[in-house]
Amino acid sequence: MSEAIESRVRRLLDTIGDPCSVAQGVPMGLGEMGLLERVEADADGNVEIDLRLTSPSCMMLGYFKVEAERLAHTVDGVRNVTIRSDTGLDWRPEMMSRAAQRRRRAALLARGGPDIGIGGRAGAAA
Repeated sequence: MSEAIESRVRRLLDTIGDPCSVAQGVPMGLGEMGLLERVEADADGNVEIDLRLTSPSCMMLGYFKVEAERLAHTVDGVRNVTIRSDTGLDWRPEMMSRAAQRRRRAALLARGGPDIGIGGRAGAAA
């Protein structure tokens, strides 16, 4: 049961668009961006969500927390939701899903930007 809850919560959290990726023309959900560090549920319906920020100055943390809690509570069996976040010092482009990295790379190339490859580094292999 707890694995099913975790899976449903993860899917819902990935519907929360990362505003920075949306502004760059490559919309990504929290999961695709690599911002879901951990989602765990126990047998009593207590869900813990650890968010990873892309920067210590991320202004969207409040929005992410409110939306994550709201969406998690829509899953049958969820009783309590606890959300924590990191300091925004360890996120790297490699933490994005491969599909998101490919979309980001294609969008940058289409705008005449550098070929960042997959993994976010200039000149990296596709």
